[in-house]
Amino acid sequence: MKHLAIRPLEGRDIPQISAAFRGLGWNKPRSQYERYLSEQQEGIRTVFVAFVGEAFAGYVTIVWSPAYPPFRTGGIPEIQDFNVLPHFRRQGIGIRLVAQAEQKISERSCVAGIGVGMSSDYGAAQRLYVLRGYVPDGEGLTREGNPVRQGDEVTINDGLVLYLTKTLTDGLSP
Repeated sequence: MKHLAIRPLEGRDIPQISAAFRGLGWNKPRSQYERYLSEQQEGIRTVFVAFVGEAFAGYVTIVWSPAYPPFRTGGIPEIQDFNVLPHFRRQGIGIRLVAQAEQKISERSCVAGIGVGMSSDYGAAQRLYVLRGYVPDGEGLTREGNPVRQGDEVTINDGLVLYLTKTLTDGLSP
């Protein structure tokens, strides 16, 4: 893609990112990105932003010690909150953002983790992760971070997640 730049989040990006999502009617307030920047400065999270020319196109974050217990205990960094603005989708930006996140994770871990929602809203992400080599972690579905058990009734919303992992061949040796 012409003029695509992917780089770490900077304070000057926050107003543009927040405005872009507000324009879509998505609840992603400025305070979320201020927190992300603070967490990045503390080493808790890494955030990569994508710009096409001067236009914000999307972002991805890496949480180095995630809340999901199998990832936390396994030392598996988690790719979280991955978004590409609708008018920039299907142009390779999402693939490049995920690849950048995987490259960064490979500096510390030989495995990357990611959670994906189960509704059709996440269909493109589900396909992307499978095509990039992610497989279910074997723990089954979770609802709000808790395992879904046989016989549970669940509501399909953003809280229903399947966690996936990928072995990073360029990562550290096990």
